[in-house]
Amino acid sequence: MKRDVFSPALWYRRGHAELDFSNLSEQQILALAISLEEEDARIYEQYADALREHYPDSAQMFTVMAQEEHQHRNRLIGVYQGKFGDRIPLIRRQDVRGFIERKPVWLIQPLDIEKIRHQAEMMENESASFYAEAAHRSHDATIRKLLGDLGVEENVHESKAESLGNELITDSVQTIERETHRRQMLLQVIQPGLAGLMDGSVSTLAPIFAAAFATHDTASTFLVGLAAAIGAGISMAFAEALSDTGLITGRGNPWWRGSVTGGMTTLGGLFHSLPFLIPSFHLALTVAVIVVAVELTAIAWIRKRYMDTPFLSAFFQVVVGGFLVFLAGILIGSA
Repeated sequence: MKRDVFSPALWYRRGHAELDFSNLSEQQILALAISLEEEDARIYEQYADALREHYPDSAQMFTVMAQEEHQHRNRLIGVYQGKFGDRIPLIRRQDVRGFIERKPVWLIQPLDIEKIRHQAEMMENESASFYAEAAHRSHDATIRKLLGDLGVEENVHESKAESLGNELITDSVQTIERETHRRQMLLQVIQPGLAGLMDGSVSTLAPIFAAAFATHDTASTFLVGLAAAIGAGISMAFAEALSDTGLITGRGNPWWRGSVTGGMTTLGGLFHSLPFLIPSFHLALTVAVIVVAVELTAIAWIRKRYMDTPFLSAFFQVVVGGFLVFLAGILIGSA
């Protein structure tokens, strides 16, 4: 029974644990192939788990794909045991140069079903290319045949996955899944982001313009605006995160929503604070007023685009609220 000797030179290059694919032995290639199949199976299973609640048909497709990856793994282990014994060295994709890093899109909220399907397609393409190159480098007939067969099956797997997707994911299912994705985006991103943008754009108007008219000093006004924006962002982030867990309402991870709300609140306050970096008070004030008008118009458009609110109605509501807060700041600062 042949066992390859592992050279430390293969493992350590430029201070990183990296392997050159061209220097891998057949034992190492099989170990890497086993690791890749295990990783792909786990990823497909995580896709299925992440999608099962809202995208059951797509989840079923990925469950079937995971089962096929497990079958590939078992065949590889069978050949490895026959050639090299039971001890399989740990060689992962990140240990070998040339592999593409796979982003954990199954952890990104809200889930983007199209990104997940696209990544699955890339995984199959990469696996097919790996097996074709590995088979070309192998001199053992049994290993070469297995790797070549798996390369062909990965190409077929890609076509089969597409066929299975067409079978399970019909036009009606796609319509339902698109609507589910739109609803999740609305609940988990648009609504908390819009709430934060409105709060940051409107609530910080009073302290900023009160400071401006009270001091006529742009540097002091900017510091007041910066403090108001950051303070409002932190407050809104915790308020949103602690408002509900998202389990019943379907609004997703509370800390994700809090981050979106807090971030947009801070941005809303910063936009009309930045003009006060201009040394000239009157120019800074003019630019700030223009920025406020653009902010309020953008908020009205977002409400029309995503909340089905008529633009004129949304614009009127936002402008009236913003004008009252703006007026309060001017009156307080001029007192």
